[in-house]
Amino acid sequence: MPASQSKSPDGTDGTPTQPRETSLSWPARLTGLTGRLAALALATVAFVGTVAASNAAVGLSGASSQSLSVPRWLYVATGGAVIGASALLASFVTDRRFIASIHSWRRALTDGRSLRRGARVVLALAGVVLLPLAVYRGFTGPQVPTVNFALVLVFAGMRAGFTMVTYLFGNAWPLLNPWRTVAERLPNGFVAYPDRLGRWPAVAGLLALVWVETTTGVTSVPATLATALVGYSAVTVVGAVLVGPDTWFERVDPVSVFFAFYGRVAPFTWTEDGLDLRLPGMGLVEDRFVDGLDDVAFVVALVWELTFSGFVTTTAGVSTVEALAGLGLPPLSVYLGLYLGGFAAFVGLYVLAAKLAADYLETYRTTRELAVRFAPPLLAIAAGYHLAHYFAFFVSLSPSLVAVLGSPFSPPPNPLVLSLPAWFGSLTILFVLAGHLLAIWVAHSTAYELFPSRVQAIRSQYSFVVVMMLYTALSLWLISLPTTPPAFL
Repeated sequence: MPASQSKSPDGTDGTPTQPRETSLSWPARLTGLTGRLAALALATVAFVGTVAASNAAVGLSGASSQSLSVPRWLYVATGGAVIGASALLASFVTDRRFIASIHSWRRALTDGRSLRRGARVVLALAGVVLLPLAVYRGFTGPQVPTVNFALVLVFAGMRAGFTMVTYLFGNAWPLLNPWRTVAERLPNGFVAYPDRLGRWPAVAGLLALVWVETTTGVTSVPATLATALVGYSAVTVVGAVLVGPDTWFERVDPVSVFFAFYGRVAPFTWTEDGLDLRLPGMGLVEDRFVDGLDDVAFVVALVWELTFSGFVTTTAGVSTVEALAGLGLPPLSVYLGLYLGGFAAFVGLYVLAAKLAADYLETYRTTRELAVRFAPPLLAIAAGYHLAHYFAFFVSLSPSLVAVLGSPFSPPPNPLVLSLPAWFGSLTILFVLAGHLLAIWVAHSTAYELFPSRVQAIRSQYSFVVVMMLYTALSLWLISLPTTPPAFL
């Protein structure tokens, strides 16, 4: 008999039983659970609150980190323990109706159809104006990163700001996307896209974009960025014309898939009837958007790319690169080996967690199915990582962003870059932990959708929680390290 149909310890056949009493409404119970998890996170932040954010992301050199008032191992272990404790707390929530009511709750805000039509026109126009303007100013504008329109728009405006808007509010990229706006107005669909490719081209494209961002001058030399924009535009428009805009931007284009996946974390979503509000992250449970190993690889790549960009701009990362280069290896080969090797390790660790869960449960559900179903929680982790890496960067450069958008042809001679208070470091830690706590709940809800037995639902999460704890420990360790410019780049 499959384990999923075996009897549970209480002697039942593993089918859901109804609670005898429900004295509290689900909002009150959710508030209580959230309060306990928040207390854990805040206690950790208070414990390690003297750690300043490293802002360890490519292009964010110059950030600093204060020294730890506690041993680094204790700080990292405490963060991992918070994730383990939150998983333990979540395991006590076994009422299926309560769990389902949380991730299925939504409210219709407005029919929104006229608003969406208006937004489509405005954002489409903005996209087709901003892209050529960024290319033009990248070539002709001042070659100073903090005042050049192209650099500030792409990295402060889009890489940081628009991505945060996407997972905090909703995905507006399909409306803004200038390449889609152009491709939809051209004859298209001349070639059938091979279904077997799935989203693997988007995975390769995302890895390639992050590699270019890390190892070339696109983050500091406006003309290089403008050249990259021209090349990317040519490939994207030609590809969309060949296979059709819908297929290209849903399965091939890494930027579009990037925003589409992050948008699933957001509380706002567009439906046929208009704009709906749901609890943050619940789209990761409700929406079946991850349906293959290609999607799993893309989700893991979102977590890995932030980890890698953080690592290479820390003192530990620079020391590692210098040590390997000192053995006679070409520096770019060292970076490539660390980049692809680390990605393979992240994917392998996650797939191993899925295999361990399948073997331990002796369930009819395969390793592949578990890997696919438990991948969406990692997007909550990626969103927390991104917010931790880029929030301070975005806030500090927001005056420059406003200035270049308001006057793209007359940049300010003395750009204002905000100096942030030390307590921003605590926010960074809180963002990381918040993403992981949300991931724990999403994984818990997913488990109860997969397995009829409560015992199996809880046990299925063990290996995935361990992976999340390792990710947490690694990210907090990176945050605690001083930053420095990458070696040899």
